[in-house]
Amino acid sequence: MPDIPDPLRPVAGFGTTFASMFRTPITEQYPEERKPAPPRYHGRHQLNRYDDGLEKCIGCELCAWSCPADAIYVEGADNTDEERYSPGERYGRVYQINYLRCIGCGLCIEACPTRALTMTGDYEMVGTSRDEMIYEKDRLLAPLTDGMTAPPHPMAEGSRPENYYRGEI
Repeated sequence: MPDIPDPLRPVAGFGTTFASMFRTPITEQYPEERKPAPPRYHGRHQLNRYDDGLEKCIGCELCAWSCPADAIYVEGADNTDEERYSPGERYGRVYQINYLRCIGCGLCIEACPTRALTMTGDYEMVGTSRDEMIYEKDRLLAPLTDGMTAPPHPMAEGSRPENYYRGEI
């Protein structure tokens, strides 16, 4: 502080302290009052579904390759006529995200060709062990809504995988 003489510096510091003592505190009452996250916040990941319940993930592993923190592990498998989890030839049989490694950059979202992976505004991800912070497919999949059938089931009658990718289903 070049413009305040040396003997007055402690007094100037007390002035700042006294001025802040009489202001109303800016305290958030978390967790009693939860404020919504900003619209573009990068929170927990979610694997999305088509309107009939089939998964959008095709097991291409592009999200895992694009992750700079190596937090995503995907193991693809082939669909069969008896067991169909997604339209097309493949689906993500194993899908894991390690939130101890994830840096929330969103590069995995940009890499996904089917928009299967998105990020929600959920920021409350806690665990008491390292294993609890590795989210498996069952915790990442979007919940089934009314009108959806849990996979495996066949594609909509008379449709092809292209119909799903174009948003016609």
